[in-house]
Order: sequence, then C-alpha cells, then structure tokens
Amino acid sequence: MIQVENLKKEFLQGQERIKVLKNVSLQIQKGEFVAIMGPSGSGKSTLLQLLGGLDIPTEGDIIINQHYLNRMTEKKRTIFRRQNIGFVFQNYQLLSNLNVEENIAFPLHADGTLTKDKKQAVLQLLNSVGLKGLGQKKANLLSGGQQQRVAIARALVSNPAVLLADEPTGNLDRNTAEDILGLMTRFNRDYNQTIIMVTHDIFAAGFADRIILFKDGIVDQVISRKDEDYAKYVANFMA
Repeated sequence: MIQVENLKKEFLQGQERIKVLKNVSLQIQKGEFVAIMGPSGSGKSTLLQLLGGLDIPTEGDIIINQHYLNRMTEKKRTIFRRQNIGFVFQNYQLLSNLNVEENIAFPLHADGTLTKDKKQAVLQLLNSVGLKGLGQKKANLLSGGQQQRVAIARALVSNPAVLLADEPTGNLDRNTAEDILGLMTRFNRDYNQTIIMVTHDIFAAGFADRIILFKDGIVDQVISRKDEDYAKYVANFMA
C-alpha cells in the first residue's frame, strides 16, 4: 500500500546542508499497524511529515496506493492528503471554540462534504470512540484522554487510507495511554485501518505489528512484536 523508495531529506542550516533522511526504503501493507521509533533527531518525525504530504523529499519517491505523492503539485497533494490521510498529534490540535461533534466534522465541513449521511457518520464515530453523550460539550472541557479520542475520530471521519499518529500518547498517563492505544488497535483490526505511529514509548510500540527503528537518518532494524526479544532490543536501542 505504501512504498518509500530511496528517500532523502536535507535541510539548509546557514551554509550547512543537514542530511536528516539518508536513502530510506520501506514498505507498509494495507491494514498494518507500524510503530516508528528512534532517538531524537533520527529522522522519524521527518519521515511522518513526508508520508503525510506536509513536505516533499529532496530525493526519492513516496507511493501511496499507486499515487506518487512527491510528484504532485502542492494543490493536488493537499487534496490527496485531505482525502486519504488522517493525522493524530500529541497535543490533540482541537478547536477549543467548537464542541466535540463540530471538531469531528470539521474536515468534512472544510471540504464541503458535510451531508446528512456524513452527519450520521459523525455520531457513529462519536459512539465508536467512547464519547456517546458528549457531542455538544466544548472540546477544551474534556480530559486529555477524551480530547485524544476526539482527535482520533476527527482523523477517521473522512475514511482515510492511512492514519498517521505522532506521539499520540505522549501527554497521557499510562492507563489513559493504554485506552487510546486499545482504541487505535480496535480500528486497525476491525476496520483494517492502516496506522503509522511515531513514538518514544516501548509500551506504545508493543501494540504495533512491526517496529521500524531509525538511527542517524536510516532504518537500523525492523522487528516484529511477535519477536520474544523485541522489548529488550528496543530498550537497548533507545538507551
């Protein structure tokens, strides 16, 4: 479903060219739940931005469902992103002046696709993420865990091919994080939702099917959650 081929990303810092990603290639299948881990500065968040079409690589290709994301014009890439990619962030990024239902429906409203059927889909998503009865409540009055549930529902309301999550449990306590990860896992398993998650947390990564370990801008190792030694390996890698 997703192919990354010979991906490179460089940034100018003064007169110096900083190489953040160095010839990265990987594949992600439809319905996979993949965690990306690595030390700060390893390139994992940059990769997520490129996969989401928020930036373009210096070299290489990103292919999602046979569409070359990096070869699109900015306008086409924006439309593709809105229709095919959902984002979940560490700080939720909800609109505090809107209620829960309005936050979830915002992508549809922005695209002009908020039909009667879609409004019903918003209510169904509200129930699916465990927020039944809270639709009219202002987003800023919710707990952190509830706000992240709203963010997940908003990311899924357009039925995206890919859900990208950047440290989705970073601001949550362990019990709440487990609830959120369980919710993501349910959407992955029940609806075959493809999920790519950047995280520093070994506990969070343990919910994924595969863990891609980044180091110094390259893929250092790819391991399966089924590997008995994965926790030990990841702990040593992140140390």
